[in-house]
Amino acid sequence: MTGRTPSLTPPEDAVAPVRHADAPAPGELLGAHYEYCFGCGDGQPHGLHLQARTADEGVALTAEFTVLPEHQGAPGLAHGGVLATALDETLGSLNWLLRVIAVTGRLETDFVRPVPVGTVLHLEAEVTAVAGRKIYSKATGRIGGPEGPVAVRADALFIEVKVDHFIDNGRSDEIQAAMEDPDQVKRARAFEVNP
Repeated sequence: MTGRTPSLTPPEDAVAPVRHADAPAPGELLGAHYEYCFGCGDGQPHGLHLQARTADEGVALTAEFTVLPEHQGAPGLAHGGVLATALDETLGSLNWLLRVIAVTGRLETDFVRPVPVGTVLHLEAEVTAVAGRKIYSKATGRIGGPEGPVAVRADALFIEVKVDHFIDNGRSDEIQAAMEDPDQVKRARAFEVNP
């Protein structure tokens, strides 16, 4: 699936991604980048509560989330938008391994098979190339285990931005609260993924 559309095809001068020296260690659980993030935050009762862990090699990670009744579209099945959110959250978490702030520029998703409520979706994602501010990545979601059948997959283009992107466009109360967090890592991570 990688690079089906021109905007998802890395240019010829793209380089291989390099995990930042200060990135989390292999196997480390990343935790939520922001408490109120629908994808990974603990402050969202009906959120995905996605758990991402760094892979042993490369700019890659694995993640999991359990499809709850609140995540339904059709009766007993995960909503496609929720599955796309899980892919987007997983792909966005890769940027923490590069130690850059980046937002989703394009997300192209394939829905391969239904994902029933109660299923644990096993995701894996990797950055495939970097070209200036553009970060190319891909993800796969499987059911029945990390080696199970593919249910969803996506290619994505993230664009590196400065924190001003969030300051200029976010709600001032939330931005101010995040900026005042005394934990520098939490403060930096709050602006890690989307919009």
